[in-house]
Amino acid sequence: MWTISVRTCSRRRGGWPRGTKAGPAASDWQPRWRDPKRCEARRPILNRQTSRAGELHQPEIKDYAIIGDCRTAALISREGSLDWLCLPNFSSPSAFARLLDPDAGHFSIRPRASFTVERQYVPETAVLETTFKTASGTVRLTDLCPVSDSVGSLLPMREVLRIVEGISGCVELEIEFAPRLHYGRMRAPIRRLTDAVWRCGGATELLLLNCNLELVDDGPTLKATTCMTGGERQHFSLSYVERDVGTIAPIGADADARCGRTIAWWRSWSGLCNFMGRERDMVLRSAITLKLMTFCLSGAIVSAPTTSLPETIGGARNWDYRYCWLRDAGLTMSSLVDLGFHEEASSYLGWLLHATRLTRPNLRILYDLYGRTSVGERIAGWLAGYMNSVPVRIGNGAIMQRQLDVHGQVIAAAQIFAASGRKLGPLEAKMLANFGDVVCKQWREPDNGIWEIPGARRSYTFSKVMCWVALDRLLSLHERGIIDLGARETPFRQTRADIADCIESDGFNADLGSYTAELSGHEMDAALLLLVRFGYKVASDPQMIATYHRIEQVLGCDGLLYRYLPGHDGLKGREGAFGIVSFFAVVHLAERDLVQEAIQRFDHLCAFANDVGLFGEEIEPQSGRALGNYPQAFTHVGLIHSALAIERARRRIAQ
Repeated sequence: MWTISVRTCSRRRGGWPRGTKAGPAASDWQPRWRDPKRCEARRPILNRQTSRAGELHQPEIKDYAIIGDCRTAALISREGSLDWLCLPNFSSPSAFARLLDPDAGHFSIRPRASFTVERQYVPETAVLETTFKTASGTVRLTDLCPVSDSVGSLLPMREVLRIVEGISGCVELEIEFAPRLHYGRMRAPIRRLTDAVWRCGGATELLLLNCNLELVDDGPTLKATTCMTGGERQHFSLSYVERDVGTIAPIGADADARCGRTIAWWRSWSGLCNFMGRERDMVLRSAITLKLMTFCLSGAIVSAPTTSLPETIGGARNWDYRYCWLRDAGLTMSSLVDLGFHEEASSYLGWLLHATRLTRPNLRILYDLYGRTSVGERIAGWLAGYMNSVPVRIGNGAIMQRQLDVHGQVIAAAQIFAASGRKLGPLEAKMLANFGDVVCKQWREPDNGIWEIPGARRSYTFSKVMCWVALDRLLSLHERGIIDLGARETPFRQTRADIADCIESDGFNADLGSYTAELSGHEMDAALLLLVRFGYKVASDPQMIATYHRIEQVLGCDGLLYRYLPGHDGLKGREGAFGIVSFFAVVHLAERDLVQEAIQRFDHLCAFANDVGLFGEEIEPQSGRALGNYPQAFTHVGLIHSALAIERARRRIAQ
């Protein structure tokens, strides 16, 4: 193994990751989305003709696949272009951002002639294989971010490895390497370092490209063409360093070895998944995607690796999701624990309880990877936006909002973790009890709700339910001897009862026969389907069944669900159907033991995934296109959660 080091400054950073009123009975419900022809029409196209070289077009959001190393992630288009990569971490500035602007950086490897594409992940891994077929031959592009324990070797701080292999015939490829640092604002000069290595960087960061092709320096872009024949291989190693020693990873057989070790690492990790049901393939792909969005240095899980992918094409509902939302905590922890990923669950809970220490006992809506709240929003006005959807935002203004549900989410996550047989330490127990004090003081106050509704705060029913959940889970932990509430027990019990009385008197609209989005309101919110999941109601409760049918009637569209009706959030335009709440409906059916109905709806939703099993935040019902930031952790958590609910229902029925 050979390396060349280029020193910038400072020291190497941390280690790599370790291994409506009640309608007809649901059983009689035959919605039109069950038509097999309608479902088949929405299934991803695995092969298609793409444009010739020089014909630039914007790929669909669902045309991208993700690779990563549990520190950052890259998005690769179906045409072999790396169009999004932030370095060194998820929420760092981008080095490639053609996803948001044609001139903001890309690294493409693709045939010059017309081609069709087939893609897949190497089974049980995050290693992507893209096969290009042309009239003259076939080549395969393998993309990955190598994973290693970094013990006993000098490896790059970050690396993207791209391997091209000729399969048959002869295919002429074109390669373009066009980094644009700092969200496309910096076109740093690219200079040759050795015969095979090129460098590009700023004052404190360095990109190093290592390949054996003869690249042509075309200003801030390197270009090359090459003919790949059957059995021939080419390697492209892109490494990055910030304020540290820049290491050039070797290519050739050493690069193949890194690929092999990465495949073995992912398969070892995937082997921990204990779900063996019919839906295992989709569940495991969602678990791997969730792992790709886990920041191994802290245990945090970002909502998505992207910013400003629009919820409406051409609209302004464009947000930065490269942060960690506490509202996701309960369901995310449940997914990790139930699938057997206890190490990730422990790290995630550690982040929830310790990375938020600067704001305790009050909790903010979101935090960055290290628990910081300095994520104020600014506009990247120089970027054109995905399909001209502006503004492009860096940072998230929701940090200034208030969500009363977050304490309940964190406490629920801790209770799920403890119920799996894991221990909570004295410090964790004290933190949780302090959260209960906050809930008792604040539960009557209005907030912005789980969906971060802008403007004046309101009294959201789901927020009150999660305050009830916070105290209910603390009392459960107390009764099991896991924490000691002491003198808090009696006031916690009384406050829990007061919250329930408020929800039942003001959160349920008798005229509609349904719980409603706000106290004393009449509008619907699909988050109300979670009242069963968090134990506030049982699935067979007539009020919950009626609420389900009302949500389906008001918010349903072609087997999907919107979060709420247009206008509820005061923003212009209409968003797409929301991925995770569509899966909430599957969970509801499964928890009522309506297994076949749940399976049919689950399969229908899975048909909206792209060809490699990925979901965005939202789905456009009419076209099936993905909308919003991508891939979306919360949607994949919903898929896992619904598959687990189906499997539990199968077991109940079999008993």
